[in-house]
Parts: sequence; C-alpha cells; structure tokens
Amino acid sequence: MSTTERPRILVVGGGYVGLYAAARILKKMRYGEATVTVVDPRSYMTYQPFLPEAAAGSISPRHVVVPLRRVLPKAEVLTGRVTTIDQDRKVATVAPLVGEAYELPFDYLVIAMGAVSRTFPIPGLAEQGIGMKGIEEAIGLRNHVLEQLDKADSTTDEEVRRKALTFVFVGGGFAGAETIGEVEDMARDAAKYYNNVSREDMRFILVDAADKILPEVGPKLGQYGKEHLESRGVEVYLSTSMDSCIDGHVVLKNGLEVDSNTIVWTAGVKPNPVLSRFGLPLGPRGHVDTQATLQVQGSDYIWAAGDNAQVPDLVGRKAGNENAWCPPNAQHALRQARILGDNVISGMRGFPQKEYSHANKGAVAGLGLHKGVAMIVMGKMKIKLKGRLAWYMHRAYHGMAMPTYNRKIRVFADWTLGMFLKREVVSLGAMESPREEFYEAAKPAPVAAAADKAEAKSEKAKAS
Repeated sequence: MSTTERPRILVVGGGYVGLYAAARILKKMRYGEATVTVVDPRSYMTYQPFLPEAAAGSISPRHVVVPLRRVLPKAEVLTGRVTTIDQDRKVATVAPLVGEAYELPFDYLVIAMGAVSRTFPIPGLAEQGIGMKGIEEAIGLRNHVLEQLDKADSTTDEEVRRKALTFVFVGGGFAGAETIGEVEDMARDAAKYYNNVSREDMRFILVDAADKILPEVGPKLGQYGKEHLESRGVEVYLSTSMDSCIDGHVVLKNGLEVDSNTIVWTAGVKPNPVLSRFGLPLGPRGHVDTQATLQVQGSDYIWAAGDNAQVPDLVGRKAGNENAWCPPNAQHALRQARILGDNVISGMRGFPQKEYSHANKGAVAGLGLHKGVAMIVMGKMKIKLKGRLAWYMHRAYHGMAMPTYNRKIRVFADWTLGMFLKREVVSLGAMESPREEFYEAAKPAPVAAAADKAEAKSEKAKAS
C-alpha cells in the first residue's frame, strides 16, 4: 500500500461496478489528480453470466475472470476486505489476506460490494448446497457432476447409484435455468463415454417458489423455457420450495422426497451483509439507499451502484410507478458504473452530478448448446426469440459485454474450437484438495512411527 498526499478514491469491491467505475475514473482523471484504490478479497472480477457455460466446459474458467491489476495498472489494488468504515474520520479498516488489519484514509468512497447468495435456514443446506456466484463454485460443480457419473458407473449399489445420478437445482431465474440447461447438456454428452450410465438413468429436478421460471424474459418465453427443459427430461416444480436436505435427502413442499448428492442453490441474491457495519442508510432489504445521481442519501462524497444499491428507476417512475427501483442485473450495473465514475470526477472538481436513467434493453438466456430465449426491447416494440437464434443473441451480447479485448478474444476462441472439437468430460476433482496425495505419500507410517517412539524411549531408559 502506497502513501500519498493526493486525494484517495476508495473503491470497495472489484466486481462489475468496482472494475468499470475505477476504469472510468482513471480514464477521466488528470495525471496525479487522485489515487484510486480498489479493495476486494479476490484479485479478479468474475463475469457471472458466463458461469453456467464455465460449469459445462464451454468456456475455460480462466477466460471468465478479469485480473484487476492487469486491467487497472494505474490503480492501487489491495487484496483484502473492508470490515468497517468511520465516516467521521474518513477512514476504512482493511483486513488483508494475511497479517493485521490496518486503517486506510480516503476522501471519496465508492461502495461496489455486489451481492451474495440469498439463503434461508433450511436444514442441511449449508452442508449440502452448492452456490453459483463465483468461478470456484462453477469449477467445483463441473467436477462434482462428472464425479457423480464416475461413481454411478463403477458401483453395483443401486441406492448409491440413484443418489449420484439425481441432480436438484433450486431457483428458476437466469442462474438456475441456465445452469441446469448447461449441466444437463454436459451430462448428456458425458454419458456417451460411460458403459453403465445413460441419460435415462439421470434425474434432473428444478424447483422454484414462484409460479414461473425466467421471469426476466416475460411469461410467454418463460413458459417456453419450462416446456423446453421438460422436453429434455427435466422435472420442473413451480410454486414449491425445499423444506430440508439433510445428508442429501431432499424434501420439497409438495411432498416429493428424493436422495441426491447434488443440490445447487440459485434462489436469488441479497446485498452483502457487511454493509450493515458501514453506517450507511439502507433500504428495507439491506441495499444502500442512493439518489438518482448514485450518491448515497445524505452524503456528497459516497457513491454506490450495482447489486448492493437501491437506485431509483427514473424511467419506471416517469411511467407512473413511484416505487420503481433498478433491478440487480449486469445491464444496469455496467451502465451505472460509467455514470458513477463520471460523477466521482465531477464531485471531486465541484461540478454538478448527472442522474442515472436507463430503459430496459431486454434480456437473453442460454439453456444449453444451441438453445435459448431472448427478449429485445426496441422502443415500444418487444422482439421475442427462442431456440438457436436466441442462443446466438445470448452469445453475441455477452461476448461483446465481456470486459477487455483479451478476454473477448479468448471467449470467442473457446466457442470457435467448440464447433469442431468435442466437449471435455474430464473431472479434476483432486483440485479441491491437491496436497492430499502428496500428504499420504510423505506422512510417516503409523507402525514405523510407533516403533521409532518405542526405540527412542528405550534409548532414553538406557541412558538414565
């Protein structure tokens, strides 16, 4: 960490908003005008819309993340967590990965901590559930699913086999529907290489408490998505929830009970709970309460945007909805970040703030290879697409939205190779504990260790 007499702009979080806002500030800032410091527990930004494809092996996991230090070479990037903020002293407490926590003074503050998985006190969920918020979880899910096929192929125990080949996904929004679509595709391809496992042996279950899936693309396309998944053998249970999953025994509200080793939780997100320790004004759901300028209510030196902010939707309010708020999605986060960056520069120079206003441009979702739904908004007209064309729209939109040309090229290269080469179906489960094999080889044998101890005790007795 460098010390400087220049004003410090502290960006808490290196996700969509943190990365794009910092880049925007650095681009607009004059040389030596301020120091931009980004603090995040990870040294990279994850492009979350690609997590389902990373879990299915369509994109290399490394191509889904963007290294902060490479993209923000003129910023100070600290790998750690901001645990508290003292607004009176304008000091943040940073807990690094190792070592003691320290205080970091700032002049301007950007809150961009994003969201975490929204969970409920369901018995067994913490022990059995798999999230889909980070690239580590996507890699873990891929390895885990392929390991289940390995188990089922090599066992003669029908109960073990059934439990291994049952996959339960909770949550029917973008994350849940896209993930089950991609994983089912991968499992179908992988089954071709197993003698004792076929797609008919597997059971995929999608559960959602709402009465529809994919609400972001509208009821008609959501219904199409449901029917499409069902045509591929996925069981979809709506208006129900999971009561418990202790030891993999899943109990649903509708009375269905199954045993499963794979329980994927994608039932929504909530603002990072650490926000409650920052002394900021929060909305009813824990979001930072902001003005349309993205300034935090009651402050002229703190801004917030993205999933952790409650931002007024000016377009919705002009249409008559006085309680309209911007939804927590990538489309708004990317555009808010640019306005936020400009407003930080304006605030630093004493210029007026600009309000954020953005009309919904639609939504796209992939449901596996060559399958998807898309709703494109052009003025008052909504264009609805499904199938292969929607899938092309999904890839084109997110491919172009991926930060940096480096990552864009790598993602498109992965897709191009995927047109000619078969999908990899190798499980690298040992990545979860890579030192285990070496430890087993290096640790002293119990018998030898006991003999050495006895010998040492004998030598000590003789010496005395």
